[in-house]
Amino acid sequence: MAGKVDKVKARLPRGLVDRHPADIRAVDEMVTKIREVYELYGFEPVETPLIEYTEALGKFLPDQDRPNEGVFSFQDEDEQWLSLRYDLTAPLARHVAENFNEIQLPYRTYRAGWVFRNEKPGPGRFRQFMQFDADTVGAPGVAADAEMCMMMADVMEALGIKRGDYVIRVNNRKVLDGVMEAIGLGGEENAGRRLTVLRAIDKLDKFGPEGVRLLLGPGRWDGGKEGEGDFTKGAGLDGARIDVLFEALDPSSMKVNRPDTSMPGLENTKGGLLVRQPATLSSNNIRIEAESYIEGIQELEQIRLLIEGAGYGPDRIRIDPSVVRGLEYYTGPVFEAELTFPVTNEKGETVQFGSVGGGGRYDGLVSRFRGQPVRATGFSIGVSRLMTALKNLGKLGESDVLAPVLVTVMDGDMAAMGKYQDFTQKLRAAGIRAEMYQGNWKKFGNQLKYADRRGAPLAIIQGADEREKGEVQIKDLIEGKQLSAEIESNEEWREARVAQFSVPEGELVEAVKRVLEAQAKERGEQ
Repeated sequence: MAGKVDKVKARLPRGLVDRHPADIRAVDEMVTKIREVYELYGFEPVETPLIEYTEALGKFLPDQDRPNEGVFSFQDEDEQWLSLRYDLTAPLARHVAENFNEIQLPYRTYRAGWVFRNEKPGPGRFRQFMQFDADTVGAPGVAADAEMCMMMADVMEALGIKRGDYVIRVNNRKVLDGVMEAIGLGGEENAGRRLTVLRAIDKLDKFGPEGVRLLLGPGRWDGGKEGEGDFTKGAGLDGARIDVLFEALDPSSMKVNRPDTSMPGLENTKGGLLVRQPATLSSNNIRIEAESYIEGIQELEQIRLLIEGAGYGPDRIRIDPSVVRGLEYYTGPVFEAELTFPVTNEKGETVQFGSVGGGGRYDGLVSRFRGQPVRATGFSIGVSRLMTALKNLGKLGESDVLAPVLVTVMDGDMAAMGKYQDFTQKLRAAGIRAEMYQGNWKKFGNQLKYADRRGAPLAIIQGADEREKGEVQIKDLIEGKQLSAEIESNEEWREARVAQFSVPEGELVEAVKRVLEAQAKERGEQ
């Protein structure tokens, strides 16, 4: 007696998903539309590998509190550390630096691909997901940042998301850096706390003001109460400094969308020139005099003028000081594409859908490799999340790809099988999806059941009698299904030969085309 065979349990790792045909085709459709907009703006494709040297990813990692610093890493045969890429920006920076002398600046490029995060998985949070990025390297002015925002607005509308259901929100890291300097978080010695603050503010739409206050202060329990769920350590700020940060995040602190008012730190003169002046926040009467703050405000005003001059109003792109982005490498303007229509979350609550992409200026990332300043800005779309949004809006329906025509097998000898394969290849050569049945051909009923499960529009049938006559039977499975509801017995079915007719072998392709066209017309009329 043979020993018992140990079976391996089939299980999918947490934070990963299998992709099915409808989702794959939906993503392909989305990516095609996004690519068309990117190409319209003059961007060119490039592709980088999924694996990079860990040192090339640098310190700009998404989750430094976990082992492996947020990325999946391993050593090669030379004991060099390699990592799966966690985004598409760091690999692009390496690519630009390595090919700097051959690249024409400004370098305008796009790429789509999978990225990986060694993070705790949860609802809507995956370890592998797809991004679609566009970047401009070597453009020093904020015109490149403004163009990114306009391009993202165009992408939203190309995907069928109407105005009012999305907004591109824009801020500047320099503004928040100036605020943090004013509350005592400037300097390299506070770099870690600044990053904690940025990541806390970046979760404003997820946890709300009270949750973010906890993350800025002592920390937050995932369950909402002490001891419930995991604990995230906070930035350790006191209440006064948290109040200052929240006042700086208030959109009313930057009235850049109103041309008849001024912003903190700027004064609009008659000639349109911008005069530098410090800003004072009412919380503890803190005065912000940092150069970075003033530069940030000026850049936002320039972006506003550019986007409004191009006809993009605040209904599509607006300045919002609460946008920070959670990665450390941003050095100037930052932006997010947010969908504003309501959806029901996993708790049954009605909420706004939220962010589906973001980016900003990262002038220091390429410079790490070059030792000289290289200006860059970019935008990343979360493809999987955006696909979910489009489904909620009804913009992605069932796949319209027609199931294949099934060539059935009535005889297993090689001569007959050669005929069946010939029919299949002729249909494919004419651009018609087709497959020859590969299962147990001796039970013909199973072939028709298979065709039904596959949604096959037609079945091609040739037995010995048809082969001798040089004919082939075409069975319209769509019409047959409709007519069969009116037939009450097997005898009636056999006599009716529902929706089935014969044609000479040489007319097979044209006959199949006619039936498929008739089916398509009927689908369009229903």
